[in-house]
Amino acid sequence: MQYKIENNIKHEWKLLLQNNTKLNNLNAINNFLIASRKSEKNIFPKINNIFRSLSFSAPKDINVVIVGQDPYHSYGQANGLAFSVNEGIKLPPSLKNIYKELKNDLGIKESENGNLESWAKQGVLLLNTILTVEESKPGSHQGIGWEEITDCFLNNIGNTGSVVFILWGVKAQDKENLIAKKNNLIIKSPHPSPLSAYRGFFNSKPFSRTNEFLKSKGKKAINWNIPS
Repeated sequence: MQYKIENNIKHEWKLLLQNNTKLNNLNAINNFLIASRKSEKNIFPKINNIFRSLSFSAPKDINVVIVGQDPYHSYGQANGLAFSVNEGIKLPPSLKNIYKELKNDLGIKESENGNLESWAKQGVLLLNTILTVEESKPGSHQGIGWEEITDCFLNNIGNTGSVVFILWGVKAQDKENLIAKKNNLIIKSPHPSPLSAYRGFFNSKPFSRTNEFLKSKGKKAINWNIPS
């Protein structure tokens, strides 16, 4: 029996796709990934981590969405959570800058641990708009169907309000029109990449602004500390 990537999607998320007739996209993506593996291409993240960002909370339990572009394309980095790497992996430059802003914003010490799972467990959805990539080829899986899948998620999260959407960089901000504006907060700034972080990412204070909004809505603030 041929493996299907949709087997790793939790029921609540799959229901969103089913209700919006997006499940056919998954079949096309699945076939593309099968062909890529047969061609001996390295695809990241590992197949069982492609939908890892969806595994921690149901759509109705998401408090914060941080939108990334596509997974890290270097070997051993992508772990299924946008901007995150597993513990023990050298921090990518964008994540280093995220930690710098975290320290500037909330005084939290910069960590050497790049695993953002502790955020995900609090209802922070770390969602790349494209969920796979070929090794050493950033953006290589644009246009294979992922955008329609993640657009569907962004379009449905926050319909009940009280969700913070953090859009770093132009690619993420292109998704703003998908997001329900009523009773939600959208935070926009340049990308944390070294190429753009000094153009307004630093001192944008996304973490404190997020917590202030959540508390104003009667929700629990996010503990942004990263375990050592």
